[in-house]
Amino acid sequence: MEAIKANEINEIIRAQIEDFDASMTVDEIGTVIKVGDGIAEIYGLEKVMAGELLEFPHGVRGLALNLEEDKVGTVLFGDFQKIKEGDEAKRTKRIMSVPVGDAMIGRVVDALGNPIDGKGEIVTDTFFPVERIAPGIIDRQPVKEPLQTGLKAIDSMVPIGRGQRELIIGDRQTGKTAVAIDTIINQKGKDVICVYVAIGQKASTVAQVVKKLEVFGAMDYTIVVSATASDPAAMQFLA
Repeated sequence: MEAIKANEINEIIRAQIEDFDASMTVDEIGTVIKVGDGIAEIYGLEKVMAGELLEFPHGVRGLALNLEEDKVGTVLFGDFQKIKEGDEAKRTKRIMSVPVGDAMIGRVVDALGNPIDGKGEIVTDTFFPVERIAPGIIDRQPVKEPLQTGLKAIDSMVPIGRGQRELIIGDRQTGKTAVAIDTIINQKGKDVICVYVAIGQKASTVAQVVKKLEVFGAMDYTIVVSATASDPAAMQFLA
């Protein structure tokens, strides 16, 4: 058996030292000390920011809201029943934000911007915080162009302008959703991006709305945000 020379051992050790990767990541992790009804109290996150997004096991996320001296109150998004005492909570060091951009057009997402339509991930590098300060009156563009709803009674008597806020109010089963859907369909070819937000509706109802928009080709310029009745109250609030 041939003996290994001392210089060969030296070269082997030197090569291993050069190839050694000492990179590492440091995470700030706390511990769940109490959880119930979609709210979790966490101990050990002393530097967490108000409104910061936290990560929990099983892909559940949370929003840090109540900052106390020795614990943090967090609202949980997702299946919070999987979270139990003793689980770890990790800081993300970023304020709650959602993805934005052209990649969102034609997709159905939840309140966090995660796709739920089975069409794959949404690839975008742009995120906007959920809680944003509304632009002042000086920064806003004047309302000078009409938004045609396609309903003659509205367009002739109470016309709506682009950029204007308009409340549709009425009793159940009086056609409020139909007015909104017809307005979205009527925007085809008019360089308008529509966002339909369904809060507290049945999942089957949202699916019917999406199907109708697809039939009329309206999903080409529409984003659907869904927080159904089966989603946690926190998700509906966020939507």
